[in-house]
Amino acid sequence: MFKRMFVVLSLLIVASMILPACATGGTGGGTIKVGLLAPLSGQVPTFGQSTKEGAELAVKEWNAKGGIRGKKIDLIVADSQCSPDPAVNAANKLIDQDGVKFIVGEVCSSASIPVAEIVNPKGVVQISPTSTNPSVTVDTNGATRPYTFRACFIDPFQGLVMAKFATDKGYKTAFIMFDQGNDYVRGLAEAFEKSFVELGGTIVGKESYTTTDTDFSAILTKVAESNAEVLWLPDYYNIVNLVGAQAKDKGVTAVMMGGDGWDSSDLDVKAADGGFYSNHYDPGDTRPIVQQWLKTYGEAYKDAQGNPKVPDALATLAYDATNLMLAAIDKAGTEDTAKVAEAMAAIKWDAVSGTITFDAQHNPIKAAAVISVSGGKKTFIDSVAP
Repeated sequence: MFKRMFVVLSLLIVASMILPACATGGTGGGTIKVGLLAPLSGQVPTFGQSTKEGAELAVKEWNAKGGIRGKKIDLIVADSQCSPDPAVNAANKLIDQDGVKFIVGEVCSSASIPVAEIVNPKGVVQISPTSTNPSVTVDTNGATRPYTFRACFIDPFQGLVMAKFATDKGYKTAFIMFDQGNDYVRGLAEAFEKSFVELGGTIVGKESYTTTDTDFSAILTKVAESNAEVLWLPDYYNIVNLVGAQAKDKGVTAVMMGGDGWDSSDLDVKAADGGFYSNHYDPGDTRPIVQQWLKTYGEAYKDAQGNPKVPDALATLAYDATNLMLAAIDKAGTEDTAKVAEAMAAIKWDAVSGTITFDAQHNPIKAAAVISVSGGKKTFIDSVAP
């Protein structure tokens, strides 16, 4: 009798140990935690909102199809403010407190770089939707960070695209304005200068400012005096709005140009009128995947008037980046982050922003779009492949 009771109790104990493991592992139930670092507050909150919306739609679609191998995806969103310290704090919380092993983000290079320095020693896979500075995926020794990827093209490519665009339009002189303390802005300024000069152009002036500056009149006076044909302003939309309006008030005739940081629903199209910028996709693209994305996004999100919202590049790249992360986890067949990183490096994914494969530095190989701001509208005018 006692022997039978001992056997029964032993079986019950074994079963109690197995059942919880089944609930969180294998192919039957449980969740996969994915963290999202997005600037929902701070200088560029529209970037964060768009990023959050794009990532949420990707997760929603995967969960509607049953998740990954029977596991639902749990997206944990953290406000990283597009700034180093808040981003690092948010990343540490996701990893150490929430148990996240996969992170989409950050949006801004100046935040993604310090996050990359944290996640790689901890073996956490990171993919930034929009951080274009080369140092995001490459460390100070020039080695590729094994766990960090991006869904966007990098600054040297953006700089080359816009330098070539400027010279093709016959512009021979440029003045550069940049935020010395912003990795993204500084990197794009350097990339444009290098390519513009190599293509035969001349830099007639270069001035820096700080992120908190609001009065650019002293610099714009120098721009006007230089007679530059191009004003290269590779900053985010909030700075473009200020500089563009003040430049027009001062009668500056240089054509403003910049990078993907201009792309926002809050870009002041009057202040930026006559300007051009590089971007990652355009809603005018007739590919079926783009048109389906516009429909999906428009059905999910409405503007203040109740009309379907058109996804910007931030939302689109967040959607692509999240899909890439989830596809890599699925392809790896495990949540072992080393294997997921290997799967990501070898992936080929038909994304909204183009078919993506990764080079040796974990940068995607795809084309860039050039957008014109004119007459209150943003219009696709050219596509440049690497």
